[in-house]
Amino acid sequence: MKIILISGKHGSSRALELGKWSRALLSLCCLGLPLGLVAWGYLIGQESEPRTVSGAALDNLQEELEQQALELAELQNKADRRLQAMTLGLAELQARMTRLDALGQHLTAMADLEEGEFDFSLAPAMGGPLAGAFNVEFDSVEVSLEMNRFEAQLDDREQQLEILESLIYDQGLKEQSSLSGMPVEKGWISSGYGRRADPFTGQPDWHHGVDIAGKAGSPVLAVAAGVVTWTGSKNGYGHLVEVSHGDGYVTRYAHNQENLVVPGDVVRKGDTIALMGSSGRSTGAHVHYEVYKHGRSVDPSSYIARTRQR
Repeated sequence: MKIILISGKHGSSRALELGKWSRALLSLCCLGLPLGLVAWGYLIGQESEPRTVSGAALDNLQEELEQQALELAELQNKADRRLQAMTLGLAELQARMTRLDALGQHLTAMADLEEGEFDFSLAPAMGGPLAGAFNVEFDSVEVSLEMNRFEAQLDDREQQLEILESLIYDQGLKEQSSLSGMPVEKGWISSGYGRRADPFTGQPDWHHGVDIAGKAGSPVLAVAAGVVTWTGSKNGYGHLVEVSHGDGYVTRYAHNQENLVVPGDVVRKGDTIALMGSSGRSTGAHVHYEVYKHGRSVDPSSYIARTRQR
């Protein structure tokens, strides 16, 4: 086989004689190089495809993990909120029970009952053999059941107190517990019960009590015998005292300069329970006097007038 080389500059030519092995080597280069490039491209494509599929699978797995993490965080938040709500509810029930226990002890003393007949200082009598020691953790359902049982105990205590109130009235204390007179020694009614113009906004509003103006620091008196069930600062009322008189009656004395009693104190008719002031939403020294009968506010004027008719 001959290969002729022609020079374009000088027009001369040169012939090369290829032997058997040279021809074979030349053919291998001409045919093998393209085939090798094709094979190499094929192998590269085969390797890149699994990498692409593997990368997509990893991306999907990462997205699923992130979504599961978000769902888990949301479930944890819901569980925390539910536990917090249940904890607050249990705390309110415990506070209510403590208040009723104190009230029960004082009512028992007022009624002069036999010792042990109504003993609110002792835990409820319970017993039974020990079934075994277990490490038990309460879940939310069990806590709800426990709160229901606690509420049932609370209802039972309230029923006992209602019986005590009846006993107190049967023993001749009704006169002391009858609401009458003014909650101050000296003063005048500056605002009556019912519809009025709000002293701050001028807009029509409903006044749930009677305002009795007087000298700052003068005594605020209990209008009947009873048990103090609440004292403290209340929005709009300022310093407030609440007294339960039995038979569904409750009185409130608000805007005090200072409260002189605490929950559980037993007061008699005419006892000083606070000092007149202007705390809370008030324009001057006075006592805001409210009367509630079976949970509904009533006009105190009729109870104030009972003294004037005698």
